[in-house]
Amino acid sequence: MTDSRNRIVIAYAIWATICAAVAGFAIALIHTWFFSYHPGRFGALENIVTGTLLSVAIAAGQGAVALVTGSLLVQLNRTLQYTLLLGLLIGLFDFAMYFLQMAVPATELNWIPDLAILVIAAIAITAAGSRKAALTV
Repeated sequence: MTDSRNRIVIAYAIWATICAAVAGFAIALIHTWFFSYHPGRFGALENIVTGTLLSVAIAAGQGAVALVTGSLLVQLNRTLQYTLLLGLLIGLFDFAMYFLQMAVPATELNWIPDLAILVIAAIAITAAGSRKAALTV
């Protein structure tokens, strides 16, 4: 039974990573088109690529956090439910946070607090989607 719960956790971590990466890519596009100065096409492309690479790295970290959190929950005899929605929530949270920081620069704290917020959000969203596993005889 634990093996199937572990597979769910792994699939969820991959899905959460994808959702967070898509949110970061969308913000990179919005930032390039509306909020940044870029001299020519090369500057715009460089802006999109660097923003996307950074958001993919952060998304990979969030996926790792989701994997570790989910694994700990499985060890505590809990199972993840609604993983599709949980991954979307992580992506939505990332998009909202990035957009707020882009639109209102005073809300950007710094790298360490920003990453801590994203880690705490991934842990909280993952834990919120867990339920006590049913007993099997």
